[in-house]
Amino acid sequence: MIVIFDWDGTLCDSVESIVASMQVAAAELQLPVPEPAAVREIVGLGLSQAMAQLFPELEEGLRQELAAAYSRHYAAPERTRTPLFPGALATLETLRGRGLELAVATGKSRRGLDRVLASLQLADFFDATRCADETRSKPHPLMLREIMAERGKSPTEAVMVGDSEYDLAMAREAGVSSVGVSYGVHPSARLASHQPLAIIDELPQLLELLPLQS
Repeated sequence: MIVIFDWDGTLCDSVESIVASMQVAAAELQLPVPEPAAVREIVGLGLSQAMAQLFPELEEGLRQELAAAYSRHYAAPERTRTPLFPGALATLETLRGRGLELAVATGKSRRGLDRVLASLQLADFFDATRCADETRSKPHPLMLREIMAERGKSPTEAVMVGDSEYDLAMAREAGVSSVGVSYGVHPSARLASHQPLAIIDELPQLLELLPLQS
């Protein structure tokens, strides 16, 4: 079995840094500063898709400028050390000890994911990773299909863990079971509409749902 995790808001406590970076970038370009709730709504999407949803009236050139400003602010030293959620690393290590494969499917860019994995000394921890700038963005299922193909897994041998309905919609479209986490960007009622196996309040609860070995 392979357990595929979303990153921001699921494993990594980074949502507030994303919100702050987006707000600073918008202010820098003298654009309307989005409310935190609006930014949280787009966490999990690829950056170009997120910008289109957050600023639908903005012309493409200015959207690209805003995306570059956001990326610059998010990569600033004071924002790069976003921690894992409590119990996340121990949960990952326990799952690996049970013989399960681990992967990440994220709306982050490849550069952004590699940077944060390196900062957390997890660069070689996962068996596979996919980012939105190298495949289709969530909720399209291609990201999951590519991970499963790379690792030789069928949909019945995979589970997706995420905090947004984009994660769970992607899993459902790919024929993969899912588990929602209640502490991220989307409320439990929205996650429940995608029929996950369960919605958990903290990541270590995942250990009760998954088998002892692959």
